Amino acid sequence: MLSRLRRPAVSVLRVGTSAVQARFSGGYDGFDAKKNKKAKTSPIPSNLFDAKSGELHSVERVLDTYVPEAERIAVKKILYGLNQGKLVEKIGVPAAATAIAKANDFDISLSKFEAAPDGRPPRVVRFGVTQNCIVSPTDAPIEEQYLTLEAKHEKFVDAAAAAGCNVLCFQEAWTMPFAFCTREKLPWSEFAECAETGPSVKACQRWAIKHNMVIVSPILERDHAHGGTLWNTAVVIGNNGNVIGKHRKNHIPRVGDFNESTYYMEGNTGWPVFETAFGKIAINICYGRHHPLNWMTFGLNGAEIVFNPSATVGALSEPMWPIEARCAAIANNYFVAGNNRIGTETFPNEFTSANKQPAHKDFGHFYGSSYIAGPDSSRAEGLSRVRDGIAIAEADLNLNRQVKDTWVFGMTARHADYAKNLTDYTAMDFKPQVIRDPTL
Repeated sequence: MLSRLRRPAVSVLRVGTSAVQARFSGGYDGFDAKKNKKAKTSPIPSNLFDAKSGELHSVERVLDTYVPEAERIAVKKILYGLNQGKLVEKIGVPAAATAIAKANDFDISLSKFEAAPDGRPPRVVRFGVTQNCIVSPTDAPIEEQYLTLEAKHEKFVDAAAAAGCNVLCFQEAWTMPFAFCTREKLPWSEFAECAETGPSVKACQRWAIKHNMVIVSPILERDHAHGGTLWNTAVVIGNNGNVIGKHRKNHIPRVGDFNESTYYMEGNTGWPVFETAFGKIAINICYGRHHPLNWMTFGLNGAEIVFNPSATVGALSEPMWPIEARCAAIANNYFVAGNNRIGTETFPNEFTSANKQPAHKDFGHFYGSSYIAGPDSSRAEGLSRVRDGIAIAEADLNLNRQVKDTWVFGMTARHADYAKNLTDYTAMDFKPQVIRDPTL
């Protein structure tokens, strides 16, 4: 699908001797060869920008292109942290997985998080996340849009399985375009399905059985038992093809074009942790990553891996993206795997969002950049901002307790005091604890 990018005023970003135009949104408008020639700057390598959208491929590719090896390693140690004294290791992707990815034009990466020997047997698990653009245009029949996405995800699962992945999480609302910006109920509500018997659930059950894999499937749910209410829901399918359970999105945005409360409200499933054959997992859906207590409560319930399936655009959140999931992993002593869709989705009708912006037909660029972070402040390199892909980590879950023992965040926390203050805060007669300077 062709992307239409709105172009606000630009500033100049200099990388080495080169100049590129940087979008205020955090993305890029692409490189203007004529301006570059007049400025007598060096040409930008063509592999840095996506040819169709003009968007920057990734921060990692810029570093790999321009920064010499020794300096690049030193910079990445600062940016990405250390796992057992070294950068998170990239390990070889099995040939069968690489072949599937190449045949279907998506990327696949495999990273390794190690733990120190501590007397316990290692608990090594491979878990991953996917990112992708939609396939069919948003004015195509609903069934076509869904089936083309189902076919794409079947290839994702095949490749992940060939790479030995045990748990795989798809992006938020993977079965559809992220149409909640439009505020139109039709046709978008027709993507909703039962979280126990819907078509995407049945597909995931087949794939889970075939590959002995746990699959986290974020969908638009139609709750038939409660009047057909809609929810933003992640369904957890066990490696035996059983539906272990579901979690509904705890926090719903009301910012920019994210008009999601037109369709569904805050979830009512609490902060469940799902004990699977490959560890205890939880799902913090999209906007919930902005709420530290949301992350904390999954940790208090014993999560070892928390997935953060998302749909977010550069104009709104890109500076936050590499920080929030990583901070959550550190603060709560668990692994976090965050994924975000890619591309620009254009809708048939213009919409506005009461934010002083002119009417438009797209959200802007979904910037991907999916990545996995460890509890020890390390993280793997992310996927690109412009290509479909799968990021997989091989991790020893023993690392979680080792970091807990080192930093003793749980022991030094003041949970009873926090609980009291939160209880006080919710009272109508709450008075903030402010000590005023008597000389004012």
